Parts: sequence; structure tokens; C-alpha cells
Amino acid sequence: MKYYAIIVAGGSGNRMQTETPKQFLLLNNLPVLMHTVKAFALSELQPKILVVLNQQQHSYWNRLCLEFNFNIPHEVITGGAERFHSVKNAIDTISEESIISIHDAVRPVISKNLIDTTFRYALKNGNAIAAIKPIDSIRKKNGEETEAVNREDFFLVQTPQVFNSVILKKAYDLPFSNNFTDDASVVETNGTKINLVEGERNNIKITYPIDLDIAEWFLNKNAL
Repeated sequence: MKYYAIIVAGGSGNRMQTETPKQFLLLNNLPVLMHTVKAFALSELQPKILVVLNQQQHSYWNRLCLEFNFNIPHEVITGGAERFHSVKNAIDTISEESIISIHDAVRPVISKNLIDTTFRYALKNGNAIAAIKPIDSIRKKNGEETEAVNREDFFLVQTPQVFNSVILKKAYDLPFSNNFTDDASVVETNGTKINLVEGERNNIKITYPIDLDIAEWFLNKNAL
């Protein structure tokens, strides 16, 4: 079986309060996206890595690769208007039956173990979605008021989200919907049962400035 990793890197820097897209911000003296690519390159399954970038960012990424002497093999795919279209563009380049892992570029602290576990689970069961249980109390909006809900009934969904290519390609033949919040929601809409796999607390998504500091701490701790 062949393995692929689609790393979606189309985010902006709006909530980071910076003009630089967050996938290019420096983390431990290396752009965030490079940490993510390195993580998948360490996988025992040795997936072919596809990095999805906005067309206007291709040349900038090429310059960064030269500047940081970054030579891990990967293919750059042009992104689309929405995340859905970006993932579809990458999927459409894959012709053989395979196991495809889709991961946010701005989750750079993912472990080799989680990557390999989700690949293997999806190989056996068709799909594998990393998720963790919430630790905070949760309240649900109900009109103008809120009500407490049982946090044991909820999961916080992460990436990677990993699928057999046959399942994934059929799902991404659907027309785009604003209800597609991630790849699992696309596949589920097409009638496939979703399998959750335990994610990792350190698999954070860099969204706000403080997240860079947290990710740096995790990377340094893992290096010890």
C-alpha cells in the first residue's frame, strides 16, 4: 500500500496579528511548515508529502527552502478558494489506491507515533481521525442564554485525518458546502462512519501569538 501526507498550508496571519502567514513564522529558528514536513518525513510509512500552498506563496516557499537549506522531498500543490478545494486539488494528483493523511501545516508538534498510529488504523478500518476529550466545562448557546452540557459527550477534533483514498475521493466529488468544517465532515456527509483515534495534547494548532511559545516549549521538551 502507498501512503501520502497532504499538508494544508493555506492559512493567513490574521489572528496572529502579523502580516506573515502563520505557516511561515519562525519556530525554534525554522519556519513552522518545515517542522510539520519534518515530522511526516520521520514516519515509518514514509509517505509522499504534498504541501498545499496558495499560488502566490510558491516562490516565497522556494526561497525559504533555499535559505534554510531545507531539502526534504515534497511536492507543492496549488491551493483553492477554500480548504475543501485545496485538499481536493491535492487528492486529484493521487491516482493509485493509497492511505492519505491530511494534516494542518500549523500543527508542527505532532509526534511520529500519532502519525504512524493513524496511518495504520486507517489501513485497517478505512479512516482514522485524531481527537481528544475536552478538559474544560462546556456550555451550549440556546437562544440568548446558555446551558451546561456534559463534556463527556464531546470531542475536540484535530488532524491528522487519515482515509483510504477510495473513500476520500468519492467524498470529495461532492459539491462544496459551508458545513464542511474538516475532512471528516466531508467523508461523513457521503455516508461513511467516522473512527476517532486518541490524539495528543501537545498537537496544538498555532492560531494566536502565545501558541508559538507553547509549541516551542513542547519541541524543546521532546528534544530532551
